[in-house]
Amino acid sequence: MTETILANATLVLPREVIRGALRMADGRISAIDHGATVPQGAVDCGGDLVMPGLIELHTDNLERHIQPRPRVHWPHQAAILAHDGELASVGITTVFDALRVGSVVSDGKANYGEYARALADEILELRSMGALKISHYLHLRAEVCSETLVAEMAKFGPQDRIGIVSLMDHTPGERQFRDISKLKDYVCGKHGLSDEGFADHVASQRALRERLGALHEETAVAEARRYGAVLASHDDTTAAQVAVSAGHGAHFAEFPTTAEAARACRDHGIRVMMGAPNLIRGGSHSGNVAAADLAEAGLLDILSSDYVPSSLLSAALLLGDLWGDMARGIATVTQGPAQATGLADRGRLAPGTRADVIRVARIGRGAALRGAWVQGVRVA
Repeated sequence: MTETILANATLVLPREVIRGALRMADGRISAIDHGATVPQGAVDCGGDLVMPGLIELHTDNLERHIQPRPRVHWPHQAAILAHDGELASVGITTVFDALRVGSVVSDGKANYGEYARALADEILELRSMGALKISHYLHLRAEVCSETLVAEMAKFGPQDRIGIVSLMDHTPGERQFRDISKLKDYVCGKHGLSDEGFADHVASQRALRERLGALHEETAVAEARRYGAVLASHDDTTAAQVAVSAGHGAHFAEFPTTAEAARACRDHGIRVMMGAPNLIRGGSHSGNVAAADLAEAGLLDILSSDYVPSSLLSAALLLGDLWGDMARGIATVTQGPAQATGLADRGRLAPGTRADVIRVARIGRGAALRGAWVQGVRVA
């Protein structure tokens, strides 16, 4: 048995922070010792934070590696490996890779082709080969405003490590893009649409929602159950929308856009997840509720790095400082997401849990990763 000991560390436990040592053996945390003693052969952490590996529930980062520039498509295997390595380098040891299901093929101006099944196969193949540094699950983003959702979701099953299905309703003028001008900036910037092209896009999306929205919601909820996946809502804006999400059985809410929706989530027992970039930047890039406001109101349970992987650790430390409770802040990126997705074997430092562990040095209000271990094996 090979043992790794991280000693003289500031250990972030589920409810407290202590000075002590963490022992890892056979892929598990074997013991937690109190005190600053450094046993022979141990790593002297010099007071650095040692905490559970971060758990990321919703990241678009893989898309950035697959298409690093507009109309530039990178080889998928290289992109997946780069994405995996980047996450390990910022302390993320478990990720739910977000893949869109539901495509638009007849718009002619802002089409979204099918890709999820093929990309999922590549991720799962690399995982089976032992080529990935961290633990990967799939997160299917079910696009309600689409044409092919039913057929695409039918191609997946319980064997595909689908941990999350989220209900994505991007109807123009609703939810995230209640402000049509924000949607126009996003879509026209991404696809180069003219004013006329954008107007056509809005009309086609609204028509899809009217024609297929109810069927697609029903399908996504049923398929999540078939996969054995957790259901998440996305961009709930009103208490009425949260009530619908609760009726569907949503476990957590991704990025509610208003304080009203966040309070309704709390009333229904739905965990609230907000974006770490929102917290760090001081507000939403879409003009929606600020994550800091929800944190101060006690309405924030989970953070997601969304589109900036390195933001996850920084934002959790920021929350720890804001709340005056580092254990609580770190729980938003470890224990909170683990509980929301039913991963009972990770997300906290405790004997018997997976040895997914990171060592972090505080630098001012920020941090630098000093080491990351997945099942006791150092990966960064």
